[in-house]
Amino acid sequence: MNTELNWNAEGDWTAQGDWGLHDSAGRRFEAGRWQARLDELRAAHHVPGAALAVLINGQVHELASGVLHRGTGVEVTTDSMFLSGSIAKIYTATLIMRLIDEGRLSLDTRVADVLPEFATPDPQATAEITVRRLLSHTGGVTNDFNHDSGRGDDCLAKYVQAAREVPLDCPPGTATSYGGLGYIVLGRLIEVLTGGTWDQALQDLLFTPLGLEHSMTLPEEALRFRTAMSHLGEVGADPDPAPAWDLMPRSAGPAGRVIVSAGDMARLAGLHLNGGTAADGTRVLSEQAVAAMQRRETDVLDKWTVSADGWGLGWTLYDWNGIAGYGHDGAAIGQYSYLRVVPHAGLALVLMTNGGSARLLYADLFRELLSELAGVTMPPPFAPPAQPPTVDLAPLLGTYRREGVVITVSRREDGGAQMLYEFVDGMKDMSPPLDMDLTPVTPTVFAASGAGPSFSEGYMPVVFSTLSNGTACVYVGMRATPKVG
Repeated sequence: MNTELNWNAEGDWTAQGDWGLHDSAGRRFEAGRWQARLDELRAAHHVPGAALAVLINGQVHELASGVLHRGTGVEVTTDSMFLSGSIAKIYTATLIMRLIDEGRLSLDTRVADVLPEFATPDPQATAEITVRRLLSHTGGVTNDFNHDSGRGDDCLAKYVQAAREVPLDCPPGTATSYGGLGYIVLGRLIEVLTGGTWDQALQDLLFTPLGLEHSMTLPEEALRFRTAMSHLGEVGADPDPAPAWDLMPRSAGPAGRVIVSAGDMARLAGLHLNGGTAADGTRVLSEQAVAAMQRRETDVLDKWTVSADGWGLGWTLYDWNGIAGYGHDGAAIGQYSYLRVVPHAGLALVLMTNGGSARLLYADLFRELLSELAGVTMPPPFAPPAQPPTVDLAPLLGTYRREGVVITVSRREDGGAQMLYEFVDGMKDMSPPLDMDLTPVTPTVFAASGAGPSFSEGYMPVVFSTLSNGTACVYVGMRATPKVG
């Protein structure tokens, strides 16, 4: 795809260029062989259940493996429902772009102009936060404000009101910091512009026109179907069912809860592959809106957490040795999901899991699928070199803090570095503290060991840097955490 996107004087979309043709013709998906491989890898990595969907040559292939719940033994089927975690952000971003298509706002609309109840503790920062900045994670808002505002239809309105006093991770425009709060604000903006709930807007503007019958947002809707149970446990062992299916409040929906089958998620990806049209030809998004979402808005320093080196509008962006792609990852209390799209091949891959070493399953399975079906070579797993460099730790030591999280970097008795990652405030019950050893990869990039199954390829990247205003910070999980002491 080679498209140049511009705005005209009235703020409408204009585009020049051609959309090209997919080169996936002749690439066959051998369902039986990949079913056997999914079964083998799922068992090897102690993942109780998984669903795989592959969209290629305009057709969605759906595979299922394992069980939804190790306690009941109910098998995964291709229509089984999983928690998508943060891939919900793609659904919210797609809704926002549809409203832009309709002329109800623009990417550079200031959020507070449409949503007067939106604010931050810094009035100047509030005035600088635009729709574009929230979509691209450059608005400075945090990811870890886990506020339960109830189950009512007013939950997003109450959340946005409560978030007014939540400190920013960093000033707008000074860094790319992954922020769920911003997507909940976008969900509330959708409600104000459509006159209904975010849940209803998804149904009316995406699920219905795309014919997605296994996509929803509320637990009571999901219980009509076979639904995956979350599982938790140690790396290298079969996990046990979690104490609760889902701990997220309803207000987290726009950032973290769409309940969906793998096949339906692949069909949403098909909307973007097809330039904004559904499989039946119904136009849901303009070609220009689709292109804008895939256009690079910002680079990222942490290129390993989700294997991406940049962000578009919602999408994470990949450069696989010159082959462009986009996608997103999601995690929801033991359930992990992965979406990768390769435009030149007309290919979308979706993997949904309910626990275990899901990231190892993703890495092994997608490495093979992307190579065979799209000619993509995935990068090797993130890890320190055999002989780590010598690094001056003194400038890096200290305490870093953002809303919900305190990170302490200290020196071990043997002279090496360690990091204590603690959830505090409203996040304090999300997880016990993580105490990790840090091994240098470069003078500013470290590999943290002991991060748990979501990083079970072995190591979690920790990146030290400074914001554009000169404040020292550390990136963990793509969140910028400023140094406070």
